[in-house]
Amino acid sequence: MSFNPNEAQPTICPWVSLKDPIYVAYHNNEWGRPVYDPIELFEKLCLDGQQAGLSWITILKKKQGYRDAFCQFDPYKIVELSPEYLESQMDNKQIVRNRLKIASIVRNANGYIKMKQQGVDFSEFLWSFVGGSPVINSYLTMDEVPVLTPESTAMSKELKKLGFNFVGPTICYAFMQAVGMVNDHLFDCAFYSECGGDK
Repeated sequence: MSFNPNEAQPTICPWVSLKDPIYVAYHNNEWGRPVYDPIELFEKLCLDGQQAGLSWITILKKKQGYRDAFCQFDPYKIVELSPEYLESQMDNKQIVRNRLKIASIVRNANGYIKMKQQGVDFSEFLWSFVGGSPVINSYLTMDEVPVLTPESTAMSKELKKLGFNFVGPTICYAFMQAVGMVNDHLFDCAFYSECGGDK
């Protein structure tokens, strides 16, 4: 659904700023819709980690900058980036210029490759924390929506064991919401049903 600020908008989750068409489009067309492609999941996990301490809209607006800087999130290409190149990204205004966060994308790429070498499918591994299919919640208010769950805590623990970082339980839960592992659109949101909710 496209966003036209001059038209009446459907009821959507209140965390979305209706003044920002990028945010509205993200909520309406991406957030909460199941993602199974391993590279898409890797990208989203990395971007959620970049959000730590910042607002999601900041990262959302820099998404293309990250794709350009980090080889479209191809883990095998990311691990080949030179230290000089990575240092140069501290001058790249199209991403968050934080050394630890830049380094985390390389660390996560190494973790992804390690899993692949062990015969572990990245998508199946992540989806296993919700039993392989979306968890459909039916929250009425934002106060009911958790910031972490036992499942996100377990995911965080296992990812850290594999060498990933910026993957704390809260980041993992935000990731799970974004890629449709859980449907946390509020019950009265116009996109609740589109993401698997039954009204």
